[in-house]
Amino acid sequence: MTFVGLIMRNIGSRPLRAALTASAVAIGVMAVVALGVLTTSLKESATQILDVGNADFTIAQKNSSDIINGTISQDDIDAIGRIPGVRKAVGALISTDPYDENNPLVIEVGLNPADQAPFGLNILEGKAYTADSDDQVMLGYALAKQIDKTVGDSITIGGHDYTVTGLYRTNVSFGNSTMMFPLAYLQGLNRLSGQVTLGFVQVEDGASIARVRAEIDSQYAQLTTIETAEDFGRADRNLTLISAANTGGSLLAGLIAITGVLNTSLLSFFERIREFGIYRSIGWSRFRVIALVIGEAVVVSVVGAAVGVLLGWGAINVLENLRQLKGVFKPLYDAGIFWRSLGFGLTVAFLGALYPALRAALVAPITAVRRE
Repeated sequence: MTFVGLIMRNIGSRPLRAALTASAVAIGVMAVVALGVLTTSLKESATQILDVGNADFTIAQKNSSDIINGTISQDDIDAIGRIPGVRKAVGALISTDPYDENNPLVIEVGLNPADQAPFGLNILEGKAYTADSDDQVMLGYALAKQIDKTVGDSITIGGHDYTVTGLYRTNVSFGNSTMMFPLAYLQGLNRLSGQVTLGFVQVEDGASIARVRAEIDSQYAQLTTIETAEDFGRADRNLTLISAANTGGSLLAGLIAITGVLNTSLLSFFERIREFGIYRSIGWSRFRVIALVIGEAVVVSVVGAAVGVLLGWGAINVLENLRQLKGVFKPLYDAGIFWRSLGFGLTVAFLGALYPALRAALVAPITAVRRE
């Protein structure tokens, strides 16, 4: 019998132990996959707000609990637009409202019609609303398709009726699922006169983005400039908390899985002391005994990891259909998450089986026989 064949025979002869080990790994991997996809997807949804349009960087309130809850004075945006090196500074107000059961959270953007082109908006059908309108709205084409609306149709949201004047698209999928109103109207509706949520800045050709950002950061202590996803945490503490929760949850899942593998491997060791003693008495090296025990754990853990990936995928589907997350959580399946899950399973197998494997390798043949 080959060494691999012996590993498979040993696993098959103890199905309950193998199932318990695989279950511990599966639970850990499920948590890693679910937390990883959830974190990556929420980060992507959050940072896509910053990528809408043609801006070189974004301005937000510093250290807000949620970036869309921050406020910036429109006067500050106008003043930033006059800083040397700045071509255009556009302010946008962001709010949310439920539309229907399938769209419980729709993002609303308040933007002046004159700022739509600098913002990077492409009108596909119809035209822009007027700046002083209180009954006109534009829809991102993806949202319009989802709610089955087109130019000239009426929609009701937040208890108000509006006429759709145009359909638009932006450079990111996030923006295509929003609706847009005149800035002054949305400010009044939310009692935020003269306030915006985000500023989008374009610099002049040849101007240093880093210098302009540094100038804004030094003049406006309550604001922060964001150019990359790494900068996002300075404006939105939720992103930092989400990342920390993912790390903490993954570590906890790893600890639980390692404990499960260690427990079942130790129980198996005590049951198989005579077997290990026989292996040593017929000339097996300690290294080969260690390889046998860890090899068994690796095979079982790989199976558990595969099951865990499927369970994680199922958990993500459940989360995606939760009413509270509709419109916010759109799963992003990154291949790296699944490779990390496999690495997680192998690491758990090695760490969980290492101590029992060392114990098995140190068993003296005569002691093993006497114990039996």
